[in-house]
Amino acid sequence: MFGVCYYPEHWPESQWDEDAKMMADLGLTYVRIGEFAWSRLEPNPGEYDFAWLDKSVATLASVGLKVVMGTPTATPPKWLSDLYPEILPVDPDTGRTRGFGSRRHYDFSSPIYLRESLRITEALARRYGSNNAVVGWQTDNELCCHDTALSGSELAGQAFQDWCRRRYVNIDQLNRDWGNVFWSMEYRDFTEIELPIGAVTETSPAHRLAYRRFSSDQVINYHNPMVEMIRQHAPGKFITHNFIPMNETAVDNFALAAPLDFTSYDNYPLGRTDLLMTDAPAEELRRYMRTGHPDFATYYHDQTRGLLNRGFWVMEQQPGPVNWANNNPRPAPGMIRFWTLEAFAHGADCVCYFRWRQAPFAQEQMHAGLLRPDNSKSEAWPEAEQAMAEVALLDIENQPLQKASVAIITGAEGLWVSDIERQGEAYDFNNVQLSYYSTLRELGVNIDFISVDADFSGYKLIVAPSLPIVDQAFVDKCRACNGQFIFGPRAGAKTSEFAYPTSLPPGLLQQLIPIRVLSVETLRADCQEPLNWNSHIYKSGIWREQLDASGSNDNEIIASYENGEAAIVRNQRFTYMATLTNRAFLLDFFQQHCQQADIQTYRFDEDIRISQRGNLMFAFNYSQHQQVLPLDPNVSFVLGSITIDPHGVTVWKI
Repeated sequence: MFGVCYYPEHWPESQWDEDAKMMADLGLTYVRIGEFAWSRLEPNPGEYDFAWLDKSVATLASVGLKVVMGTPTATPPKWLSDLYPEILPVDPDTGRTRGFGSRRHYDFSSPIYLRESLRITEALARRYGSNNAVVGWQTDNELCCHDTALSGSELAGQAFQDWCRRRYVNIDQLNRDWGNVFWSMEYRDFTEIELPIGAVTETSPAHRLAYRRFSSDQVINYHNPMVEMIRQHAPGKFITHNFIPMNETAVDNFALAAPLDFTSYDNYPLGRTDLLMTDAPAEELRRYMRTGHPDFATYYHDQTRGLLNRGFWVMEQQPGPVNWANNNPRPAPGMIRFWTLEAFAHGADCVCYFRWRQAPFAQEQMHAGLLRPDNSKSEAWPEAEQAMAEVALLDIENQPLQKASVAIITGAEGLWVSDIERQGEAYDFNNVQLSYYSTLRELGVNIDFISVDADFSGYKLIVAPSLPIVDQAFVDKCRACNGQFIFGPRAGAKTSEFAYPTSLPPGLLQQLIPIRVLSVETLRADCQEPLNWNSHIYKSGIWREQLDASGSNDNEIIASYENGEAAIVRNQRFTYMATLTNRAFLLDFFQQHCQQADIQTYRFDEDIRISQRGNLMFAFNYSQHQQVLPLDPNVSFVLGSITIDPHGVTVWKI
């Protein structure tokens, strides 16, 4: 259930034996290798050198370690980009060709790069597909990281024209769907269509949505053949990919995950906290500077697990300071163990630490490892040892994942619409979704992230924070499901081609809750106004819709604005929130809904998080203070006690 990321090509062969023995002695099982080694595997075109990789695999296997082989396609070698410069992507914002010298310097629309990727993948799969020491494969590495999903290249432009031709069939249909009569944007032929970049001001939102859909499809069309190639030559071996979250790559990760055996995620809580809390006041950031925000890591754990609705791996776990955030503090003592247990509590099947030894050279030389460059053990080493012993004690492998009572519907289209049509600078898809998730997690509720295509049955409460595009099949599924639904503002606000519904928003959702959105106002984040609910005053702001709730006698106005107009309307099992609110409201609101749906909540301190796996309940204390859990002191504690230390973990049986 534990592994490490290792780069034998970075170290002399004389060191490999000792490294392997130390890994085995630590208690590791899996070792990921190879994902950045193309230049060593093929130093010249068609000239393969597998001898060093053969030896490294054999060395690891000699002490019982199992190898996860990475395809090296995230880092095409210099000779390849020199031989085929058309594989290089073009930055869609600047128009500059992205060159060699780091990683991810390839264009998903390049047929040549797809061909070369399949060639090196086939060579690896043929050589190691039947090797018993190689038990699984990782495709590429962090697909679309560094904003590489979109390309403004000539190849991308030509592929986009072909994509449009297949989708719309004739140019008149495209012109109608995109509303190109506006601003004289009509095309005479598909060959006239350009990428929606570099224009004087904003381009058509329908055009930009099509570009996002196309770009996502290009990533999937690149990735799927690689999976098929490995399947062909490495039957019976698992295939995974270490995902970047959907909100960062703007790619449909549900579609990307479809051909895999399970999903993986790279967990860097401090780096993400520094980036996501860039604008937070210093006193707020300082609370979580060395622990990570209580919901950032699990937000991505749960999303990764939800892509295939099964256990996932943490393929890279932060072991100390990283090198890539704006600021890179050290983790507080105990946090490596804490994050490890937290990942397992949220459904992880394996946690791999990144990396084995800190590199003394190149771009990541400031990134910590389990070992320092002088081979001394870092602070993470004893914490990893402790976590391994505790995971064994908890018998995690025999604690099955259970379906959560609450689901959050998510998807790339909501993100695309939010990015394309901000309307208000304070509205952000990820912030909206995270605020709903964070509130439910503060209530101790387990959450599944699901797509619009998922099975809704079995969920007591289904929440859609930002779902602007829906179809009739979705509406029918909602109607057939017995759960309670909560739709956030902007739900059903756009047609499939990014037009305003002529029936007014929420469009097709009017079949479930007969209301009309008459107008929308967006406010500065610091210009909130009152929201009246349950005879208490909360806050309404950022996004506020004016509702007409007169469409049905079953409509019940359950919250109102300061002027008495409807802000939240319920119709039987369906609730529509026409405004964004604050944490205090969401806590009270979701707690009430959970109680009505017979969902257990645990409203402890705001820095305590509760998770359930099997018959184990986990409590994680993100605060710097010792706290007493409001539990029956007679519960059966497996780890810790009713008093939970700062950055501590308590586990009990139910």
